[in-house]
Amino acid sequence: MKNKICFTIMGFGRKADFSTGKMYDLDKTYLNIIKPVVEQCGYTSIRADEIQDSGLIDKSMYALLVRADLVIADITTLNPNALYELGIRHAARPNHTVILKDKEGKIPFDLDHTRFLIYTHLGDDVGASEAQICKSRLETIIKSIENQGGIDSPLFEYLNGLSPHQVSDEDYEHVISCLSQKENNIFALSERAKMLKASGDFTAAASYWSKASKIMPDEHYFIQQQALCTYKSEHPSKETSLSSALTIISKIYNNDETNDPETLGLVGAIYKQLYETNDDIETLKLAINAYKRGYVVSNSFYAGENYSTCLDLLSSKTIDPDEATYCKFLSKQTRKEIILSLSEQLLVDNGQDKKWMYATMANCHFHLGNQQTGTEFEEKFFSESSVQWEHDTYLRHKPNAKLISL
Repeated sequence: MKNKICFTIMGFGRKADFSTGKMYDLDKTYLNIIKPVVEQCGYTSIRADEIQDSGLIDKSMYALLVRADLVIADITTLNPNALYELGIRHAARPNHTVILKDKEGKIPFDLDHTRFLIYTHLGDDVGASEAQICKSRLETIIKSIENQGGIDSPLFEYLNGLSPHQVSDEDYEHVISCLSQKENNIFALSERAKMLKASGDFTAAASYWSKASKIMPDEHYFIQQQALCTYKSEHPSKETSLSSALTIISKIYNNDETNDPETLGLVGAIYKQLYETNDDIETLKLAINAYKRGYVVSNSFYAGENYSTCLDLLSSKTIDPDEATYCKFLSKQTRKEIILSLSEQLLVDNGQDKKWMYATMANCHFHLGNQQTGTEFEEKFFSESSVQWEHDTYLRHKPNAKLISL
């Protein structure tokens, strides 16, 4: 029996949809929906990042886009690579292509008449009931494609007389053979890094992210994760790890141009902790600038809360009384904005980063002197989080009762 191949094209890791500011863990879509369904339907599942290998990537990707029996494209966040690869597939094959997308965000004009499998992604994960529904719908679509065929490429639908592209059997068999021999592919590297990070072994996790980044040097997610785990490792010392993390993240950070909220949040965190080691106000101001940009660009509650915290620090350190007063005012106003925004999100039971929403709400209320409400949200955070490093992170940023507030 022929070995059927399903090639999945999508972003991976945590990605931002810049039209909405929402963050998605796209790996959860692949692991909880796409991969189990296609394997159940008898396909070998290959994701685009699993073919990253020096000398093979271009040939492998194009061969799979042309020859794969099934291509699934998740265009959530409108990842440019995924859209480009979907375009190649539509130009090469008239059928056997399925498009997935989260319900939020815009659909590109050229695709807005194309059939989509629309699903609801919560950000950190896809809910269990939603995943089950999507798996069932995806399986139905795949079986319909296999049994009934039909054209799903807009190009082949609107232009008559086109012929599908071909890849020689020799080239295609070579690609599949090489892929089958790869045990330590990049997806395996990133999954191992995630497990080590969750266990608190940041030094080992950083090493795996470094390996992944060397294979795909232009993938920002791997650079971000390597920088995060490097500074959290505090190896061989806190200051050294922070300096190393700053060097890593500088590959993708430009003070005047960067708009990615994850990158801005990491830069802010690194500078903030560097300030804790050197007590240099200029370092603190660099943290403030990064957090402020992250908050303005994406309305990120993480960036906003840390922006407020750094403003509090600056107000207590500056010798300029006007600057101190202004910092206190901005800090208070920002926390009020965050509380209002998160209250609205939690009312509609938005599952994205819910535990960190609770942590942020607790800190904001504590800073504003609302002790009882802060304690209520703190208890909710601990009920949602079972990972020790998350507890430690929260407690490290929890305000001292003597400093509460403005």
